[in-house]
Amino acid sequence: MSVDTNMNVLIVDDYKTMLRIIRNLLKQIGFDNVDEATDGSQALTMLREKNFGLVISDWNMEPMTGLQLLREVRADNQLKALPFIMITAESKKENVVTAKEAGVSNYIVKPFNAQTLKMKLESVLGAF
Repeated sequence: MSVDTNMNVLIVDDYKTMLRIIRNLLKQIGFDNVDEATDGSQALTMLREKNFGLVISDWNMEPMTGLQLLREVRADNQLKALPFIMITAESKKENVVTAKEAGVSNYIVKPFNAQTLKMKLESVLGAF
């Protein structure tokens, strides 16, 4: 089974430049249906209004962090199976453990390139 690159992907980051970078990397890989949210609460609203196949979220955001968003998604019966990739600038082991305990699908440390993103996507979604 190959990955449906037509699925809706939600990227969440409070830094506009990062949103643009992730969108461009996803486009290189073949994903065109990409929506953006600038914080966790906006993302949660969007996730409840539209059918997404994947969330890629930054960890450090205000007022709702990526970790809080992940916990909300995992606690929601409609969303709990949604693949969720966390992006962070910090590679601290305790952060990785905390994210895994909260149910993250995979974890990417900045900076990263299209190849790294594709590998993480394949580990979560399957082969392209």
